[in-house]
Amino acid sequence: MPSIESLLAFGIASLALLVIPGPAVLYIINRSVADGRNVALSAVAGLEIGNFMHVIAATVGLSAVIATSAAAFSAVKWIGAGYLIYIGIRTLATKPQAVNQLNDPMSRRRAFTQGIVVNTFNPKVALFFLSFLPQFIDADRGSAALQSLVLGSTFVVLGCISDSLFAILASALRGTLLRGKSLPFVQRYVAGSVFIALGAIASTTRR
Repeated sequence: MPSIESLLAFGIASLALLVIPGPAVLYIINRSVADGRNVALSAVAGLEIGNFMHVIAATVGLSAVIATSAAAFSAVKWIGAGYLIYIGIRTLATKPQAVNQLNDPMSRRRAFTQGIVVNTFNPKVALFFLSFLPQFIDADRGSAALQSLVLGSTFVVLGCISDSLFAILASALRGTLLRGKSLPFVQRYVAGSVFIALGAIASTTRR
């Protein structure tokens, strides 16, 4: 099992990633604006299943290999840290996509299904699990697969809470979101800075 310190640190890093308006958050906001709270919450349920797909992938093999191989750990650490910083710089340099009110009405079932697809193929989540989660696997604390499962499940629980809050708030603030300019600022400058910070933290992690 991961230590309390590792769980806390991983939880903080997870929240930093989850609040960044990436594909999942933008999908929730669009569904909230177009179809309301109930459809958006159905989308959230699908998104969390998509997140758990990444947990399963990490649990099956990646974390176990990295936890038992110093060379693999070092390679993933530096590649992952460098890629996080690269994503941060690219985010700072890219103009974010605007949030638009979608015209096609969507059922809860369709929103749920689309949510699974959105997060299963969400590069932001894949990047996080490939480059950041393995840094918290400690070979001296038992099964690497179990640690990966616990950490990944923590991410899913936090994602469920944060995404649900996004859905509730966005559905209550439809007009404001369509007129406001704060979301693009967060998408670009706050998100870019957070990715760079995560990359810097990952580069200093020891096995």
